[in-house]
Amino acid sequence: MNTEILVSFVIATATLAISPGPDNIFVLIQSITYGKKQGMAVVFGLISGCLIHTTFVAFGLSSLIQSNVELLFLLKLLGTGYMLYLAYRVFRSSSAINTNVTPTESKSLLDLFKQGFVMNVINPKVSIFFMAFFPAFLFSQTQSLVHQFYTLGFLFMTTSFLIFSFLVFFSSAVGSILKSNTTFQVILKWAQITVFLGIAIFILITH
Repeated sequence: MNTEILVSFVIATATLAISPGPDNIFVLIQSITYGKKQGMAVVFGLISGCLIHTTFVAFGLSSLIQSNVELLFLLKLLGTGYMLYLAYRVFRSSSAINTNVTPTESKSLLDLFKQGFVMNVINPKVSIFFMAFFPAFLFSQTQSLVHQFYTLGFLFMTTSFLIFSFLVFFSSAVGSILKSNTTFQVILKWAQITVFLGIAIFILITH
């Protein structure tokens, strides 16, 4: 087992999780507006949804790769292209982060959990991202592909959960920084771009 690959995976996941996107901005808004319990309910829902995508990728990709070795090379090319596309999208986007979104009506913790879960599960981009992201970080020559994909999935979920929980418990401070500190916003933007480009290169050079 190559622990260096797993450490690289966790670092990349943490950088992506802390970079502003629809999910963590929604978590921030709920936390700032209604409280930390509401924010954590959304977090649990979002992270639980990742388990569905992990299962889809683990069993879908594993069977395909095992039946066609050449497919792994095709996945590498597609993954590289997708990461470059994501880097380009971030580059073209504005550095400004909008947290002045009208919050939805306050709901029960169960409703917020369901909303976070559904938001994640019905987003096909998550599965596409996992399909492009995970194969580059296969870390063992002896463990089954299903086991490796689930390991990466749980590492992704755990790292994202920790980052999102940090956003919840420090929501007021984080919200103020995102609203007022333009330098921080630019740093986050270029951190995203760097991570996507780094992953694209990593995918190409990984055997």
